[in-house]
Amino acid sequence: MDSALSDIPADMTYTLPTAVKILIAGHFGVGKTTMVGSVSEILPLRTEELLTDAGVGIDDLSGVEAKNTTTVAMDFGRITISDDLVLYLFGTPGQERFSFVWDELSLGALGAVVLADTRRLKDSWASIGYFEQRQTPFVVAVNCFDDGEQYTPADVQLALNLEPQVPVLLCDARRRDSSKQVLVRLVEHVLSGA
Repeated sequence: MDSALSDIPADMTYTLPTAVKILIAGHFGVGKTTMVGSVSEILPLRTEELLTDAGVGIDDLSGVEAKNTTTVAMDFGRITISDDLVLYLFGTPGQERFSFVWDELSLGALGAVVLADTRRLKDSWASIGYFEQRQTPFVVAVNCFDDGEQYTPADVQLALNLEPQVPVLLCDARRRDSSKQVLVRLVEHVLSGA
């Protein structure tokens, strides 16, 4: 049986796209799973489990009282940015008790998106500190929840005491185009060497 490749001219060259690992990080309930799912061109892998009574007193549901699941390992998705660039997205778990997973997930990552929520902005500091300590380039993307206060990127930059070169964007993690713009801005930030 002939393969389809046998019909391709021998002098034709193939270029494989560059594969880049990106982390989608942030605190519990900020929208990491939603972002990976909204932008992934493949069916995303999710490791969500139901919240149980075991998390009472451990998991802070302030601002996300309706949340009933949590990521316990990671989310995974993929998006093709251009013919020569494919991003592999790894969504981190947001709860402190699963933070040991971050070190493994961050190996080989080009950069990170730190998702933030203005209802619980101070909860972003742990993620920001993680990437600052490891000198991993990152952007902060404020997931604009309908019931959250709306601030400008400059206000968020100031509130989080970020270095001026760290991009801050507003986004809606539910929307593919919005999430894709965040990822494109991250790649631009990394390429700029800032």
